[in-house]
Amino acid sequence: MLTAAVRAAVVVMLLLLICSACQAHLSSTFYANTCPNALSTIRTSIRSAIARERRMAASLIRLHFHDCFVQGCDASILLDNSPSITSEKFVLQNNNSARGYEVIDQAKSAVEKVCPGVVSCADILAVAARDASEYVGGPSWTVKLGRRDSTSASASLASSQLPRFTDSLQILIDLFERKGLSARDMVALSGSHTIGQAQCVTFRDRIYSNGSDIDAGFASTRRRNCPATFPNGNGNLAPLDLVTPNSFDNNYFKNLLQKKGLLQSDQVLFSGGSTDNIVTEYSRNPSTFSSDFASAMIKMGDIEPLTGPAGIIRRICSAVN
Repeated sequence: MLTAAVRAAVVVMLLLLICSACQAHLSSTFYANTCPNALSTIRTSIRSAIARERRMAASLIRLHFHDCFVQGCDASILLDNSPSITSEKFVLQNNNSARGYEVIDQAKSAVEKVCPGVVSCADILAVAARDASEYVGGPSWTVKLGRRDSTSASASLASSQLPRFTDSLQILIDLFERKGLSARDMVALSGSHTIGQAQCVTFRDRIYSNGSDIDAGFASTRRRNCPATFPNGNGNLAPLDLVTPNSFDNNYFKNLLQKKGLLQSDQVLFSGGSTDNIVTEYSRNPSTFSSDFASAMIKMGDIEPLTGPAGIIRRICSAVN
């Protein structure tokens, strides 16, 4: 007869095997047989969109990030309001800010023509982020696939679990750690701010603060297109990286060393705190940043995916079938 200790050990091993099987649902070859042209179809669509508007690269990376941080990487951010759904699109962190929905819709439409009902919107978001990074000179990585789409969204979770531009370093570290991402992952992912733009409303307080954590000349430059009085110029845009705004490089970190981070949540990464050494390292070694960014994107893409019988494959990304 098996002793109690042996039985317990067997149960633990079975649980570990079951857990491993769950993780194995995500695979880079998931569509190899069911939709072999999925990745090339998505890539063509994404590259075309970024060729039309370079800023879209940053928007697509951010869209994947804002999806994964709420209910996991399940395309919940793409769902519109409906009688049963309160969309995540209108919370503070996304409203008039998250963008690129139509690009994902176009990619989905193209894939549906090739393989109807096979490829999830969640996977398209993940692939689009990788293709966007690569197109503007950033790293590429192998995207694990097999995520399924949610049938729900959560505005309340989006509001509480997405970072804000006013967050302190500790709040940012805690938000990312709750998703299984380290402080180093957080700094690497923040480096996506090497491309893209931000609205005046998100950095007005910082550039008019006369604080010791912002370069005076940089603040003066940014004030030219961001009036002090709310809500004047709220939507006026400024590049997150003033030096090379359209190229994926490590200038974002060099800017932080010079107190030229546009958002408060950028500059806190280099402000005498625990992440200063990571910022310094990335500012000196672009290849380390590039490698760490790719690794962090893969880890982020693993956050609580729906696999197997869970979730659905949406026919259109903005609504449940």
